[in-house]
Amino acid sequence: MAGHTENSIVIDAPMDVVWDLTNDVPNWPHLFSEYASAEILEQDGDTVVFRLTMHPDEDGNAWSWVSRRTGDPVARTVRAERVETGPFEFMNIAWDYTQEPAGGVRMRWVQDFHMKPEAPATDGAMTEHLNRNTVVQMDLIKQKVESAARALTR
Repeated sequence: MAGHTENSIVIDAPMDVVWDLTNDVPNWPHLFSEYASAEILEQDGDTVVFRLTMHPDEDGNAWSWVSRRTGDPVARTVRAERVETGPFEFMNIAWDYTQEPAGGVRMRWVQDFHMKPEAPATDGAMTEHLNRNTVVQMDLIKQKVESAARALTR
């Protein structure tokens, strides 16, 4: 058994703005509320290896991991995987961007993962956590990207 989430949101902004802002990994601490830092370790074309560090949790733990992320700006897709998996056996993430007929860009995140047996959460518990947290983060990203897009048109 593995965990799986799929969440999306429509952002009322031009595709290039949505793509550029959400794929600017060094800026993620300003885009997401949960990240304290994002450090680029390697970059080769559209592939970036980076370390994300979260803000400390209620116990003072600042969780950190390394991921590899490859964007395809023509297809408007991103594929990522955790290199340092932490409590996960694996964690793969797909981001897809599609232009909506009525306007705006649908940003969709699909996360497939499996927790290690000794992890503090089961696949089911992590699925629930990710589904709750993703909605919060996507809404925050939507607000920030739409605000930035409005500022660009002034």
